Amino acid sequence: MKRNRVRSSASPKSPEKAREYAFLLLKFRLRSEKELLQRLKQKGFSEELSQETVNFLKDKEFIDDRVFAKGWVSSRLKRPFGLRRIKQELVQKGLEKEVIEETFARAKEGYDEGGIVRQLAEQRFSRLKGVETLKARQRVYAYLMRRGFSPDVIGEVVNNYDSR
Repeated sequence: MKRNRVRSSASPKSPEKAREYAFLLLKFRLRSEKELLQRLKQKGFSEELSQETVNFLKDKEFIDDRVFAKGWVSSRLKRPFGLRRIKQELVQKGLEKEVIEETFARAKEGYDEGGIVRQLAEQRFSRLKGVETLKARQRVYAYLMRRGFSPDVIGEVVNNYDSR
């Protein structure tokens, strides 16, 4: 009975299916080469087919780690996250060190970490009214560290905060 089933022209693990899945992933957001490769393998495509698909997408300029890095940094700075956290995320996404450094050189232009940290600290401190000063400072410091800002900048802002 199973023999009479109509089969699609593409087998479940064909190049067409791999590309179709890759395009589906890219429809939601840009992805790094490594990220796309991992997702294809997770879906059950062979290493070879996954790599072929990624190479095809690179050749057709559907994926580009430099474009991905620029977009990722831009979106994460708007949230706002610190450069340390963003850099760590890009490393996890498999971008080459050269691409990361190049992207960060551009991102640092006009970037005022102190101002951003000050603004976030003020917002946090306003939520912590009534909390003991030392405890509030510890909480704000930890929050800003998790967001990936420089410990030196955080320390300076938090220690100089006047809770009037």
